[in-house]
Formats: sequence, C-alpha cells, structure tokens
Amino acid sequence: MTAVDPNVIEAEHREARRARWFTHINKADAWFRVLGLAWMTPVLRAAAGDNPRAQVSEIWRLLGVPLLAIAGFLALWAALAPQVQTSLGAVPGPVAVWQEATGLHADAVRTGAQREKFETMVAMRNERLIEAGRGDEVKDVAYTGAPSYYQQIGTSIFTVFFGFLIATAVAVPLGILAGLSPTANAALNPMIQIFKPVSPLAWLPIVTMIVSAVYVTNDGLFAKSFLVSAITVTLCSLWPTLINTALGVASIDKDLVNVSKVLKMNTWTKITKLVLPSALPLIFTGLRLSLGVGWMVLIAAEMLAQNPGLGKFVWDEFQNGSSSSLARIMVAVLTIGIIGFLLDRVMFAIQAAFTFTNQR
Repeated sequence: MTAVDPNVIEAEHREARRARWFTHINKADAWFRVLGLAWMTPVLRAAAGDNPRAQVSEIWRLLGVPLLAIAGFLALWAALAPQVQTSLGAVPGPVAVWQEATGLHADAVRTGAQREKFETMVAMRNERLIEAGRGDEVKDVAYTGAPSYYQQIGTSIFTVFFGFLIATAVAVPLGILAGLSPTANAALNPMIQIFKPVSPLAWLPIVTMIVSAVYVTNDGLFAKSFLVSAITVTLCSLWPTLINTALGVASIDKDLVNVSKVLKMNTWTKITKLVLPSALPLIFTGLRLSLGVGWMVLIAAEMLAQNPGLGKFVWDEFQNGSSSSLARIMVAVLTIGIIGFLLDRVMFAIQAAFTFTNQR
C-alpha cells in the first residue's frame, strides 16, 4: 500500500482554500462594482497571490489614477482660487472650505445639544405640571431654533424621496399602459414631449399658487414649502421613468406575449408575471435617471420655495454675504455632489439586487 505524502495533502488543501477564496472574491466583485469600490477586487486578488504585478497595475488604474486626478484638481484649485476676487473676497481654496465644513459640523453638534436641552426642559416642566395636578396646562412646545446643517441635509433627502416616490407611482403605471397599448402611447407621447423639457423654475410658480389655493391649513402634516418642493421634483423627475418603462414594456419578446395569450393570462397576471420581470432593467434605469433629475431639481426648488433644505442653505448664505459665505456655499456644492453620487449607487445596488444584471 502506497504511503500518502503529507506535503501533497497539505498542498491540495492550500489549493482548495485558494480556490474557495477566489470564488468569494469573484462573487464580491459584482457588489464592489455596484458600490463604486471596484479597486477592492485587485487588492484582494493581490493579497491572495494572484499575479501581483497584474493586480498592482489594475489597482493603479482603478484607484491610483482617480486619486491622482483628485489631488491634481485640489492643487489646481488651491493655486487658482486666490487669483479670483469676488464681492465677498477671494475664492476660498480647499483648506478654507474644509475649515468651514468642520465649523458646520461643530455648529450642528452644538445645535443638537441645545435642542436636546430645550426638549428636556419642556419635558421636566410638563412633569411638574402633571405632579401639581395642572395637567390641562401641559404643552408640547416645538424647538424654534435654526436647523443644523445635518438637519437641512435630512430635509433635502426626505423631500427628494417623497417627490421621487410620487413620480414613480405615477410614471410606472402610465409607462406600462403606454408600452402595452399603441393607442395609449399615441395619447401620452405628445404630452411627454411637451412637458419633459419644462424647467423647474417654470413649474415652481404654478405649483406654488396651486398649493397655496388648495392647502389652506397652517397646521397640516406637511409645510407648504415642503409640498411645493416635492411636487416640483415630481413634475420634473417622472419623465425618465415613464419613457424607460414604456420602452421596456414595448420591447418584450413577442413570443412571450403570444404565450400569455395561449395561456389566457388575465391582465394582472400578465403584468406581474411577464411584463414587469422582462422590463425591470429598463425600469430601474429610468428610476436612476429620475432620482438624479429630482436631486438636481430639488436644490433650485428649495431656493425659491424656501423649504429648509440644502437649497435654502445655499440661498441664505448667498444673501448673507459674509466673508465665510462663499466657502459655505462650496461646502454645500460638494455635499450635493457626494449625496447625488450616493443616491445613484443606492439605486444601482437595488437594481442589481432585483435584476441580477452585470451591467455597469
């Protein structure tokens, strides 16, 4: 009986572990790409010993080059900014913008502490009134201080998703109808072509007047400025979803449609079992575009509607005209860009989870 070499067994085990490791890396690669972290794959492959020279080259392309470009942009910004003089002084460089960003963070922390202190005092006052048998005097007093920078960011994100969800609820059914029915498509197409290019600045006065006329209460669930901003986002962002949904439904394989007729599927079954699964990639493409459009539209809408979000923050700083206003506006611009990128990545991740595509 031939003896088994322990070294051979150990080598086989190492190869098996290495193969499993590469399998995990390949599975994770799809999500790294979705999340904008494609450079993680060559890093893990290099750590596993898979052709380190080639992996280093890939790391340089995916991570080194973008970081070098960002560093070049920051250097150019720092060099040219002091040369441009405005009514508020020289254009702030990266260092000044970073200092304002840390200042906004400190202000937000301080505002949060003040708000918590105020709410604690109100709660203690109400407890004393209840203990004294004066429960009828208990009041929920709202904190009236200015919102922090983080609260303004939260307001903008909530507003854009509110408008985006309304747009989705309108656009997807209309898109399915237009994709399934040539008659409906002929009816909707002229309105799409007319209203799609309309600027949010044109919609805003109309929406403002309608909301003011219809929403007459001052103590409703939503503030008027919020509704004006959200509805403007809806009107400007529903078109990409509507168009891509109609295109996705209309491009379904005709053989599948014929099969549904042979099986005598009712309309609901046809839509849920056939139409939506087939059109889902294009629908999600439309949703990503709509969310991006909505985020861009929101800032202008908040400026004019005075909804307390990032748009109003930019407008207030512009009106303020202090020496730090320009740097704060640039902080807001960078914040808007980063949030826009993250929103797109979130939608891309949801698309990948639902459609299992490898599109990048």
